[in-house]
Amino acid sequence: MRRSLSLWCVLVLFLGLRAESGAAEFQAVVRDEAVQSQELSRSLLAAGLPGLTAKREPLGGGLAHYIWKVRVGTGRYDVVAVHRVVRESRPWFPARSSRAVFMVHGDLWAFVPAFLTNTRVNTMPANQSLAAFLASNDVDVWGLDLRWVGVPEAETDFRFMANWKLDTHVEDLGTGLSLANAVRRLSGGGNGDRMFLLGWSRGATIGYAYLDAESQRPRSQRKVDGFIPMDMPVRFAPDAVQQRQWACDRYAALSAARKGRTEGGLLGPAPGVGVQLIGQLADDAPNAPSPLAPSGLASPLLPTNRQFAVIAAGATGALFPNPIMPLTPGYHLAASLPDTAGLPFQTAFTPEPALFDYLQLAVPYQSLNEVVETEAQLCGLDVPYDDHLKDVKVPVLYVGAAGGVGRYGEYSVRLLGSTDVTVHTVRNRPESERALDYGHADLFLARDARARVWTPMLQWMQAH
Repeated sequence: MRRSLSLWCVLVLFLGLRAESGAAEFQAVVRDEAVQSQELSRSLLAAGLPGLTAKREPLGGGLAHYIWKVRVGTGRYDVVAVHRVVRESRPWFPARSSRAVFMVHGDLWAFVPAFLTNTRVNTMPANQSLAAFLASNDVDVWGLDLRWVGVPEAETDFRFMANWKLDTHVEDLGTGLSLANAVRRLSGGGNGDRMFLLGWSRGATIGYAYLDAESQRPRSQRKVDGFIPMDMPVRFAPDAVQQRQWACDRYAALSAARKGRTEGGLLGPAPGVGVQLIGQLADDAPNAPSPLAPSGLASPLLPTNRQFAVIAAGATGALFPNPIMPLTPGYHLAASLPDTAGLPFQTAFTPEPALFDYLQLAVPYQSLNEVVETEAQLCGLDVPYDDHLKDVKVPVLYVGAAGGVGRYGEYSVRLLGSTDVTVHTVRNRPESERALDYGHADLFLARDARARVWTPMLQWMQAH
């Protein structure tokens, strides 16, 4: 244990971490380990991980959040953030754990808003986040911010996104996994431990593509021991004809849009800016008529800012510009209860104040290429990201939300070569009422997410 702690201190020095307290003791230990420092430096350079900067954020309850900024290219925004949420034996000294998970977010919300939400809003309980829940149960939690997360709202020239594609994010995920494995191994963990890969929404698409490529490497070079795709398909089942056609229509529309720009998502250019505004108006003027509501929602009365935020979450397809249809029928972020006109009126599982804050945490921009490529794959077109899915044989846990992607994501895990597949779709209503059932973001925000989503996930990790 003494050797493990010393190596961790050396790693902290190499990555540029500085403790606010205990600096004298920290420096003394580092001086005693000069030889190991040189060895560590060579090891990280060999792994392609030089020039890292990092900081530590205490979370309470013995947990800490570490953030590394990693340069992955020569461009101004060719930088990703790698996160770690972990229990510590004392500050700067992560406790030993035998399970680790690496998380990849989807559209709009980066690692912290998606998986560590409660640290950025005061409308959620202190323990209401997936990352903190798993870390408090001795899972070493890692994650990635994709490149576009770091693009500021003031940016107006997006030509740098022209070559950002799914394989770009797959490469960045590999870099993040390499950093996680190096840090864990050199700090006394990672030798024979299990590293799971979790992808939510488009993060699951990236996860499938990563595993597809990794399956062609020698077993000794693979980093992932299990896969948790959350509420996302990679291909639609043969009988999902309508959903596949909707994907083809989205592909056609977004491909046409890509001829004139490189930035945007399913909601159009700067998708996060509008989502932020929806949440801000619901917070600042909840009872005022919404200036954002489409004309089709104005009958019999224009919804208020509060109700429009609920509509945006509970009938998310209403936000998509024509002719774009959602992934699935009735797809939504957070389930709602309807008013007499049939419009979402109040949230069902996620507290409204938390929802409004969550909307304001959206990232302004996204690279358009990855959205187009995802739709091509869902349409059934030939893409280079799923040629070897049958060679992926790690254990798999599919976690779905019945009102999000839900059962439409279950077919995708059967395309893998794994014989150890578990399906956990959170459901409250029959499929015919999926428009009112558990939503895509309820998996993280709902009052009962800990019991219905996170605990089964933790149990699956512990069993593997």
